Amino acid sequence: MEPFYLVVFGSLASLVAVLELSKTSKDRFSTSSAFNSFKNNYLVVYSLMMAGDWLQGPYVYYLYSHYGFGKGEIGHLFIAGFGSSMLFGTVVGSLADKRGRKRACVTYCITYILSCITKHSPQYKVLMLGRVLGGIATSLLFSAFESWLVAEHNKRGFDQQWLSITFAKAIFLGNGLMAILSGLFGNVLVDSLKLGPVAPFDAASCFLAIGMIIILSTWTENYGDPSENKDLLTQFKGAAAAIAADEKITLLGAIQSLFEGSMYTFVFLWTPALSPNDEDIPHGFIFATFMLSSMLGSSIASRLLAHPTPRVESYMQTVFMLSSMALLLPVVTNLLVAPSNLKGGSISFSGCIQLIGFCIFEACVGIFWPSIMKMRSQYIPEEARSTIMNFFRIPLNIFVCIALYNVKALPMTVMFGMCSAFLFVASLLQRRLMVIAEIHKSRSQDWLNMEEVDPEGVPLNG
Repeated sequence: MEPFYLVVFGSLASLVAVLELSKTSKDRFSTSSAFNSFKNNYLVVYSLMMAGDWLQGPYVYYLYSHYGFGKGEIGHLFIAGFGSSMLFGTVVGSLADKRGRKRACVTYCITYILSCITKHSPQYKVLMLGRVLGGIATSLLFSAFESWLVAEHNKRGFDQQWLSITFAKAIFLGNGLMAILSGLFGNVLVDSLKLGPVAPFDAASCFLAIGMIIILSTWTENYGDPSENKDLLTQFKGAAAAIAADEKITLLGAIQSLFEGSMYTFVFLWTPALSPNDEDIPHGFIFATFMLSSMLGSSIASRLLAHPTPRVESYMQTVFMLSSMALLLPVVTNLLVAPSNLKGGSISFSGCIQLIGFCIFEACVGIFWPSIMKMRSQYIPEEARSTIMNFFRIPLNIFVCIALYNVKALPMTVMFGMCSAFLFVASLLQRRLMVIAEIHKSRSQDWLNMEEVDPEGVPLNG
């Protein structure tokens, strides 16, 4: 392996270690033992859920090609997964609010385990069913668990600020450390033990089953709006009305869709961007480097969220702008650096520059997740939390399906330029969200001042 990759990985690992070890009491909240127990239980479950997800990711395409399917057929399978998440996401989100978030989390485990089981079949229809089940599971993963956490946190009377701790740790462990460990474990199963490309899916099922047992035995149920007189259509209308009535929720949904749409598109683009002439690049090691970058971002986010200033609405403007510039690098290098016509070989100079930019983008991803979770906990109403969160994923899934369908038709520089533009727009929308939040905060303070009383106990506005 070339020294460049080791230097980048080692530098990131050193930064993460320094950030984590240098934290002082000012960078941490003083919490209770009851909260720590609650937090650790959730982190164990969330890490197991993410391990079940990460184990599958690197081997889905490989498994389909192992069964003899071409790029077109595999592309349709991927589109089916995102399409399923789009079509069924809002329904399962509403059911989570109405029937219980714990039940929805258990449903995620069962649905994803069934999806893993379908990977044993080489039949295209069975694999398509597995993608549909996987799409439903993805909707639950990114809504039900967070909804349960926020509701349970508030129900137990914990400090609202302590949610930031759980969010940051969940991303650090679940989206960082577990991704790296899952990649290494999957590599052992497939390459070292020669168990075949379906082995990671069987391992994922085991992790999901263990997590489901913990959920069933330790979690309590909570709901959004359990009213028996509200059907799903009424819940949809209520969630849509909440989004339309509150500009903060609308902006939050648009920001999330723009960022995640760019993020998922990046997942499909980074490999051809770094190896346009079939350069020999260590895909697994680069993936681990990206996940280490995400851990760096979540470590930075934990520090930012532990302090009252800068507010999350403020610093996320910079994060979106930085991520926009990072994904613009492939466009810039394509214009300024002469392309190489040599096939194979090691990574090019422009590829090295892009890799550093991609690591910066992944660090922004690590900051994004706990920060967007924090904003969602503040602005999304509890009674329709899962439903609204899945409403947010509708434009995201439409965008990703379109991008997947046209990934070969559009030049890579156009795709990266489009993602960069989306992230720039997200920064502008974040600025608007901050302004509105400040206005709302100012009005709330004015209302509190009106309710103050004079020394004799008579309300000043009375």
